[in-house]
Amino acid sequence: RVYDEMVERDRNDSTRDVAPCVPAEDAVYLDNSELDLDGTAKAIIDIINSKKKQQNKLKDPKSYKIAHSLLAGIVRFLFGVKVVGKENIPEGGALICANHIAIRDVILISATYPRMLRFIAKSELFKVPIIGSLIKAWGAVKVDRNGGDVAAMRKSVELMKNENTMAIFPQGHRYPGVNPLTTPRKNGAAFVAYYSGCDVLPVCIRVKKNKYSLFRRVEIVYGKLIKNSELGFKNGGSEEYRAAGDLIFNRIAELGDFSALPAYDPKKDKRGKKR
Repeated sequence: RVYDEMVERDRNDSTRDVAPCVPAEDAVYLDNSELDLDGTAKAIIDIINSKKKQQNKLKDPKSYKIAHSLLAGIVRFLFGVKVVGKENIPEGGALICANHIAIRDVILISATYPRMLRFIAKSELFKVPIIGSLIKAWGAVKVDRNGGDVAAMRKSVELMKNENTMAIFPQGHRYPGVNPLTTPRKNGAAFVAYYSGCDVLPVCIRVKKNKYSLFRRVEIVYGKLIKNSELGFKNGGSEEYRAAGDLIFNRIAELGDFSALPAYDPKKDKRGKKR
């Protein structure tokens, strides 16, 4: 009888014309019937943190969605791009790491990825008319090469903590025509992975002689996701970043065959310090 009366009361309260007693549209339901006080408090905190992540997760701007839907197929056709390992692309956020051949790498990877990628871009690009506005709207992370990249790394960590998807080239610069395993590499990707706890998706841009050429076929190969736990982090630091960076880049190199390519020779690098 008591239960029936409660049901009738709730029905009357929720259907009355003036100030009906109903949950808010964005209410979050928490069933704590089997939780004690501490368990309930933890569940509430988990919900709050989850909501914060959702709020901080950047949405793909409409301009990017339109551009991607119109141009991605055309780019893949014009450059003869074949996608390998598409099944390895995760549903959630991940830090994409790839070898770096030329500036078009950014376009080709973006044209093969189903969701928006955020790249690190040098500050000078943000001053270029139209291009600057687009990359800013599309979530690019600005890096000042003259003043260091600490701010860019912090921004990248923030993005990855909130389950966004970013792409970083561990080599830092473009190295066409040589074996990527012999080129210098930076620890930025490992740094971001350590502080954000994100997983890493290795990607190999596979093209003959590791150099773009007219009518030369290009393959974008997605490897298996590297879980953060596989990177061997304990306390952080340069040695751990270097080891994790080597692991990431070795996984990238395993997706392509670079053994026949010449080793990188810094003495033959005409750009030298201009890199």
